[in-house]
Amino acid sequence: MTEIFQDSPLRVADYSFNSRLLVGTGKYRDFDETGEAIAASGAEVVTFAVRRTNLGQDADAPNLLDVVSPERFTLLPNTAGCYNAKDAVRTCRLARELLDGHKLVKLEVLGDDSTLYPNVVETLKAAETLVADGFDVMVYTSDDPIVARELEAIGCCAVMPLGSLIGSGLGIQNPWNVRLIIEQAQVPVLVDAGIGTASEAALAMELGCDGVLMNSAIAHAREPVLMAQAMKHAVEAGRQAFLAGRMPRRERAEASSPFAGRINA
Repeated sequence: MTEIFQDSPLRVADYSFNSRLLVGTGKYRDFDETGEAIAASGAEVVTFAVRRTNLGQDADAPNLLDVVSPERFTLLPNTAGCYNAKDAVRTCRLARELLDGHKLVKLEVLGDDSTLYPNVVETLKAAETLVADGFDVMVYTSDDPIVARELEAIGCCAVMPLGSLIGSGLGIQNPWNVRLIIEQAQVPVLVDAGIGTASEAALAMELGCDGVLMNSAIAHAREPVLMAQAMKHAVEAGRQAFLAGRMPRRERAEASSPFAGRINA
């Protein structure tokens, strides 16, 4: 009997995860929908914007921790909304205080409001400071293989190149660069930003990515909970297809049932 496939865990710094899908918490109608979608996704890592999320600072507002329990999920505070290294570092330190010493963070330093493209110069500065300060840094960056290599050299525990612009849903616009980043990396590579539907998540995994992080693709779907389920299956299928190895591409047809050895009537 064929054995049931079991993948190795995704390892990031000292953490180990069975799911390779990481999800965000923004843009849902309310926290109830957020919780339902996250549960349906099967994700174990949940990221949130420290500057925009109530973790108990406001006793009169809904608290994210009521639907995303730190006992069930690994929280990944991120620096969304930061446009320079100084603000990003301050935000990560605030998250560490709010979460009792939690050191796994997602660093993103944006270049402008219109593209939300990463400012790689400020990202490199912030990464260097945070790693030196003891943080485990998962870093959002451009799809530039040289920048990705520099971030890994600094000590980032995961490199997260964009597939396309944040919230665009345009999919992976430059798969060749993503492949180059994967081929050189010794740390996990996860596509972050731009995924719009399940086939694009599967493609990221088929390229060899270690995981995918998404928010808008689920939250902006007509049925977010159903899309969360679709993304769960897409990431799993793409990972299995990558490990299985696709058939070679050929310029000519090749019959599934060849003539050689055919039984003639």
